[in-house]
Amino acid sequence: MLSTWAVLPTRLPLVRRRCAVCACERFQASGKFRVNANHKLLDAWLLVLCTGCGETAKLAVLERVHVRSVRPDLLERLRDNDFDLVADLLQRSAVHHRNRVTLDWTDAWRLDTGGTDHLDGDVVEVMDVSVRFAARIPVRPVSLIAEGCRLTRGEVERLIARGRLVSAVRLGGRLSDDFTFTLKR
Repeated sequence: MLSTWAVLPTRLPLVRRRCAVCACERFQASGKFRVNANHKLLDAWLLVLCTGCGETAKLAVLERVHVRSVRPDLLERLRDNDFDLVADLLQRSAVHHRNRVTLDWTDAWRLDTGGTDHLDGDVVEVMDVSVRFAARIPVRPVSLIAEGCRLTRGEVERLIARGRLVSAVRLGGRLSDDFTFTLKR
């Protein structure tokens, strides 16, 4: 039996960065950009709000870029505060690196199993599952499989140790790329 599971975002992730005012470490994307032109040079920032005190901070998107080198459609999306652009920029590792931030995906995603969210005793002997990610959400495969199969993480780890749960990728740690696994009952 082949099933397809999808890991879907439910909201934008929180940005992990220390607040200069209250020392809170979580910021929520406001969905707005600030664009500033100085002669022929352009700067653009994504505005984020501290979850503790509401202080606004800026994440650099473009820094001192010549106006002619910016695509007109990108410039229009920045001016229009395009929500899809916010979600896209939060996923980019260049933005993370430039601003020294990481993302917190806690409670910001859900698993859609397509109706096959549990195993019915001995009805299914072998189950092949393809897991697809709608966004680069880092999750622990053991926890994901436990949730989708309604098992405990310990039971999933025992299945892996016995060779009854196999995958081409390492199931320890975190993954954010599509993968498949086979569960033998």
